Amino acid sequence: MDLHTPSPHNRSPVDQTLIQEILEVVEQAAIASAKLSGKGLKNEADAAAVEAMRKRMGQIQMQGRIVIGEGERDEAPMLYIGEEVGSGTGPGVDFAVDPCEGTNLCAFSQRGSMAVLAASDRGGLFNAPDFYMKKLAAPPAAKGKVDIRKSATENIKILSDCLGLSADELTIVVMDRARHKDLIAEIRATGARIQPISDGDVQAAIACGFAGSGTHCLMGIGAAPEGVISAAAMRALGGHFQGQLVYDPAVAQTKEWADLTKEGNLARLAEMGISDPDKVYEAAELACGQHVVFAGSGITDGLLFDGVKFEQDCTRTSSLVISNLDNTCRFTNTVHIKDGAQSIALS
Repeated sequence: MDLHTPSPHNRSPVDQTLIQEILEVVEQAAIASAKLSGKGLKNEADAAAVEAMRKRMGQIQMQGRIVIGEGERDEAPMLYIGEEVGSGTGPGVDFAVDPCEGTNLCAFSQRGSMAVLAASDRGGLFNAPDFYMKKLAAPPAAKGKVDIRKSATENIKILSDCLGLSADELTIVVMDRARHKDLIAEIRATGARIQPISDGDVQAAIACGFAGSGTHCLMGIGAAPEGVISAAAMRALGGHFQGQLVYDPAVAQTKEWADLTKEGNLARLAEMGISDPDKVYEAAELACGQHVVFAGSGITDGLLFDGVKFEQDCTRTSSLVISNLDNTCRFTNTVHIKDGAQSIALS
């Protein structure tokens, strides 16, 4: 046996067959959600994506487990944290899923909504609590040089040096939130440009890993579960990603935490086994499995790929799969042919 070929007994559960099926999972979720795009029905669009993702996952021969999902079991009837998915036989695989990332974007047919997931070997994804996370994503050239503990001003100077671009040529993505008022002012003071987004920071984080995307950095606070999915993609891309949990409601500045306290959140983290709430996590810690895969399929048009297009005889999806199994990024345009189709255009 070739020394570089794993034996059947220690082969990773993440293989090319699983990668193809994972692609189909996000495609089906995107199609289901896109049918409701622009109708102002964010909850219904999310539910449709969840059901489609769960159904396709159930057809995969695996012992799958949701480690990041739609919430706790009592809050989410499907794809809840701890739910088992797949046929129940075969390899064990952990999943972090966001069936409709950017529900508001989908509901109002705005750019950037997509169906996403990350997969890894058992125990290979950080079990992110339902918290917020300070994030920093940057291109591979700046990996290990920018640092979330540095100021925005310092990191923009480092980015400028690493990329050979002046500050006023850099575009920094920041979620449009009240908590980022000071951050945005500091970034603009360096001369860098701000690209505000209303939701959906996963695609923005990943875009930092591709030259020519026009996105050079993601800064600011977003949801922690999406941070793990972003980390999986950026680890496979070789890009920079760091995350630090946010537990102080005064920092998060979100209405969902209006009745919570800093002390209560710290107690919750302790119960989850997180002894250092201020720890800065690198991408390889948030997605630590031997093999990690990211898959995303556009619901609406976005930075990296188009949204779902419905035609008379087919439905078209645009997707991206990133894997460290074979160090590849696959941009995939798929034509889903309808029954009785008469004519399929080339594009």
